[in-house]
Amino acid sequence: MGDFSGQVVMVTGGTGNLGGPVARAFAAAGAKVILVDRNAEKQRERFPDWADSPDHWLAAPVDVTKPDEGAAVVAQVVARFGRLDALVNTIGGYRAGKPVHEMDLATWDFMFELNARSTLVMCQAALLVMLSQGRGKIVNVAARAGLAGSANHAAYSASKAAVIRLTESMAAEVRDQGINVNCVLPGTIDTADNRAAMPKADTRKWVKPESLAEVILFLASGAARDIHGVSLPVYGLG
Repeated sequence: MGDFSGQVVMVTGGTGNLGGPVARAFAAAGAKVILVDRNAEKQRERFPDWADSPDHWLAAPVDVTKPDEGAAVVAQVVARFGRLDALVNTIGGYRAGKPVHEMDLATWDFMFELNARSTLVMCQAALLVMLSQGRGKIVNVAARAGLAGSANHAAYSASKAAVIRLTESMAAEVRDQGINVNCVLPGTIDTADNRAAMPKADTRKWVKPESLAEVILFLASGAARDIHGVSLPVYGLG
C-alpha cells in the first residue's frame, strides 16, 4: 500500500463505512491522519485510541458543505502539522428517488450538497495549500452510478457525475503544479447498511471497504504520480 511515513493525510467522513477503513489504512502505512466529521462523539467512539494522539487529529464537528468551516479546518491542519500531503473525500451518501417528474427538489438539493458540494468545498480549501507547497494528492469518491443515469436515481447519479467532472476539471487545472487529482468509482460496497437494505444480494460480489481503501492509498502514493483525472472503477465481481 506504500509508505506514508511523515505524510499528513486528511480524510473526510472518517466515521463512515468507508472513511473509517481508509483512515486506518493510511495510519497503518505511517501517515498522520486528520479525520473530519460532523459528529465528534461518534469519532471518539470509533477512534478512542486517536482521541489524544499527537500523530492524529479528530477534527469535529466540521460541516464540510460550508466553505468557512472547510477553510478553517485545513488552516488548522497546516498550523498543527505544517503541511497537507493528501485529501481523501469519502463523505457521501445515497437517497432513493422517484421518477424525475415526481422528484422533489429537496432530494435533488440534498444529494448535491452531500455528494458534490462537500467535495468542492474541501478541494478548494486543500488546493490553496497544495498549490503553495507545489505538491499534493486528492482522491475523491464518486460512484459507478455517476457514469450513466437510471430510472429513479437521477439525483444520486447526477451528483456523483458532478464529482467525476469536478475531478477531471481540477486535474486539468493543477496537473502541471505537482498535484494529482483522481477519483474512484465503487460498485456496491459491502457494508452493514447495504446488507440490511439488500438481504438477498450476493455479497460475495461486493467491494470490501478495506479493498477500496488500498486502491485509494495507491492513488495517493508516489506510484500514481503520472495519473491525473482518472475515474478508477472498483466494482469487485459485480
